[in-house]
Order: sequence, then C-alpha cells, then structure tokens
Amino acid sequence: MIPTVVWGTGNIGRASIRAVDAHPALELTGVLVHDPAKVGRDAAALAGIDGDLGVAATDDVEAVLAAGSRAVVYAASGDIRPAEALADIVRAVRAGAVVVTPALYALYDQRNAPDELREPVLAAIAEGGGSLFVSGVDPGWGNDILPLLISGLGTTVDAVRCQEIFDYSTYDQPDSVRYLVGMGQPMDYQPPMLAPSVPTMVWGGQVRLIARGLGVDLDEIRETLERRPLEETVTTRAMGEFEAGTQGAVRFEVQGIVDGEPRIVVEHVTRIHASCAPDWPMPPSGDGAHKVIIEGRPRIEVSVEATDEGENRSAGGNATAVGRLVGAIDWLVDAKPGLYDALDVPLRPATGKLGRSAR
Repeated sequence: MIPTVVWGTGNIGRASIRAVDAHPALELTGVLVHDPAKVGRDAAALAGIDGDLGVAATDDVEAVLAAGSRAVVYAASGDIRPAEALADIVRAVRAGAVVVTPALYALYDQRNAPDELREPVLAAIAEGGGSLFVSGVDPGWGNDILPLLISGLGTTVDAVRCQEIFDYSTYDQPDSVRYLVGMGQPMDYQPPMLAPSVPTMVWGGQVRLIARGLGVDLDEIRETLERRPLEETVTTRAMGEFEAGTQGAVRFEVQGIVDGEPRIVVEHVTRIHASCAPDWPMPPSGDGAHKVIIEGRPRIEVSVEATDEGENRSAGGNATAVGRLVGAIDWLVDAKPGLYDALDVPLRPATGKLGRSAR
C-alpha cells in the first residue's frame, strides 16, 4: 500500500479523499487543511463518507511531509495563489513524494512551461527524488488523452475540436465564477481569465499536447472571444442572483493553427443560465458536458457527462479529474523520478476497483 496524503479538502480535495480510499493500492495516511475549523475532523466527514477513516485533518505541513508519505494529492487551488501553490508542491516533491495536482495550468504542458515554474520543480526532483504530474479535466483529459484516443479511430482527420459546455451556476467556486470568469459583472469589466493571452496560457498547452500526439507542427496559437449579457435578471439555485445586463455567457476558442487553418481547437461555452445565448452550443442534456469532435472520415463525436455529489455535473467533472490523477499514483511510484505530462502517463483500466467504493 502506498501511503498517500490529500492536501486540501475543497471541491477537488473531497473527491480525492474518496478516490484514495477506494484505490486498492493506496492508503490514506494524512489530510492537510488550511481552515482551523477543519483541524481534528475525520477525513470521512470532510469527504462526505459515512463512518470514520481514522485520519484526522491537520494543518501541520512539516509533520505530515516528515512522516514519509510516498504520494501527495495537492488539491488546494492555484487559480488565485499560483506562487503559493508552486511553493507547496515543490516542498512536497523535495520531501521525496510523488505529487499529482490540477493546480498549475502552465505545467500541464511541462516541456513548454516557463523556466520560473519548471526549474524549481526540477531542482526539487533532483534533490529529493520525487515526481510531479499535473492534469485535470479541461484543461486535462478532455483535451489531451481523450481526443488523441478518439482520433485513432479515424481514417482521415481534418480537425479536432474539444468543447466544455457548462452552466457555471453549478460550479461551487463563487470567486472564480463571478470574478475570474466575470459572470454577473458589468460588460465593461475585464475578467482576469478572459484577458488577452490568458486563455492561451491555460489551454495552449493542451493544444500543443494534441499537436505533439498527432505529429504536427503548429504555425501559431490564436484566441477568439465572445461575451453576452443577461436579458433578464435570473436567480440560480446555488449562486444566488445575477442581474440583467451583466455578463451571462462566454464563448472562447484557443486555436492551434496548422498550415494556416484552425485544426486543433479548445472551445468553452459557459453560461450562468440556460436562457443566455441559446443559439450557442448546448450540452446534450443536463447542466454540462465535455465533448470531442473529430472532423474527418468518419466524423466522430463523443460526449462525456459525469455526475457526483447529488447529480452535480461540475462535481462529476472534478471527480473525473481526480480519477485521472489518483489513478496515476502507483504508476508514478514505479517510474523514475521526474516531471511528467499527460502523454507520458497512461490512462489505465480501473483494475481492482470494480464493485469497490469509498466506505
């Protein structure tokens, strides 16, 4: 059994505790929290699992890392604290742990990550013998492993399009939804996530990974952006009210240009309510889906709809990201120390998990 720590107990952390507990090769040995109110609580209570897991949450990072856990699932957010997230991750890698996380977007495509991100990680790997694998859902498996896998079913491939189509009122991250993405803000507000070059920073690595997997060279990466206001004030079940005239929907593309044409595209269609921008693509059902479309012969379209925590699609997406990361831990433990990306780490069958669930 591989001693494994979950660092953070938010949206990703809750799913990570459940995934580690259900994995036949892993043993949950620690849970790190920031909120003093969570210190001392059993991991099961924090993850929504019945009963006890016998692991009490703590905020003593030094003690947990010194205990020699072989793996760390870093589930704390890096969206608004990237420097702190990098420092935490480097600390765990230097302690010799295999670390998996969705927190640092630039390291999804680690070969092209800025030196200020890569170099501290590589130094920590050399010093402590740990490893790092950064991935998620979108960015993540929805626009790296899945489209490359599906492309292999084609006779010819003209273009690859990856879509996330979601109602963001289901996403339990109010600061990210309202301020990073700008939902409910005046139309002259500049959402940080939508500022020029930021989508490429976040999703450009996915475009490059697909290009590398397909063996093509990119001319460049381009961005497109559309925003729509709400025509009427709406009240959402989870996130309260959004006023008429404020931003209600966003559509953007990060395009990989090959021979002058957008051949590899990551597209997001994000709403706060289904009434906004009804002419834009909609999910096949429910509140959201991830889709891959292979234009070619044959034309192939795959839609993934995941649910968790009370049939919530956003929670379902988070859980699939966690499944990809936690499922990679035993492979990474057996591999040599290093900095890995999605094309290095295989997506494997759920061996040993059939019929097994978190307690």
